[in-house]
Amino acid sequence: MTPRRKKTTYMIIGGLAGLGLAVGLVLYALKNNVSLYFTPTQVFNKEAPQGRSFRIGGLVETGSVKREGDGLTVHFNVSDTVKIMPVIYKGILPDLFKEGKGVVAQGKLEADNVFHAEEVLAKHDENYMPPEAKDALDKAAKAKAGAVSPVVPAPTSTGY
Repeated sequence: MTPRRKKTTYMIIGGLAGLGLAVGLVLYALKNNVSLYFTPTQVFNKEAPQGRSFRIGGLVETGSVKREGDGLTVHFNVSDTVKIMPVIYKGILPDLFKEGKGVVAQGKLEADNVFHAEEVLAKHDENYMPPEAKDALDKAAKAKAGAVSPVVPAPTSTGY
């Protein structure tokens, strides 16, 4: 192998090693910043990460919003129509936050089985719902109803 080829080979190997290191560092940095979305049913089924921040979404249970005397701490329940998850949030709630409406809260599930939110997001209008939340609510409603809805046979045609 000529010295020129050796130099080129070492440069290619060095470039690939540098690229691999850069990709590894980016993936490591993103691992700590990715926030996964779960429903209350998934949290109760222990599918949510323990000791890590994640998002929980669903509907704010009607009649569950309670405010403490400090004016900032709010207790409320998030439901996916099957399970209910108690949430505690200390801060100013969005203007669109209301009972019976969709909400996404980011925080951690503590040892007391209460979700301690660091951030609360309310949907921006009455028609919008994230696809994940809609799918989760649909699945929960089907599970609550029991079995799959009965199939109605198609009308038969009469031949001439």
